[in-house]
Amino acid sequence: MSLFLIRHASAGTRGVFGGDDLDRPLDAIGHDQATAIAAMLAERGVTAVYASRATRCIETVSPLAEAIGAGVEVHPALVEGQSAVAAIALLRHLAANGTVAALCSHGDIIPDAIERLAREGMVIAGVRGWAKGSTWEIEVRGTDLVRASFLGPF
Repeated sequence: MSLFLIRHASAGTRGVFGGDDLDRPLDAIGHDQATAIAAMLAERGVTAVYASRATRCIETVSPLAEAIGAGVEVHPALVEGQSAVAAIALLRHLAANGTVAALCSHGDIIPDAIERLAREGMVIAGVRGWAKGSTWEIEVRGTDLVRASFLGPF
């Protein structure tokens, strides 16, 4: 079983957006990335989709949710500025329940979560990357998060 941890797709520049940063939407590149993420993950057994409450995160995984006939569940552990510990707890909860899920979060949480899990013994296969629109596949055995692979974009 796998869990998929996604950094939100391209949403332009934070300083240029005039409103609350949580409301910043995807740009044209981000919409293309969201479509590509949906195509990549729709056939991977995903049954649940979670996201930060930020519009850019919800928009990143909405095409996937639509493709698998699910809704997007907003979760506070995935919001920018939260501790990666909360995101890891959510990953472990989903693993314990046998839920194949895609989770969309931010560039502060994802690297920290992957690095913390690696220090706890999770194997990282291949290259590491944190680009917008990137996806990590985290393999689960029982309730253990055992291996993470960066799926790009490279």
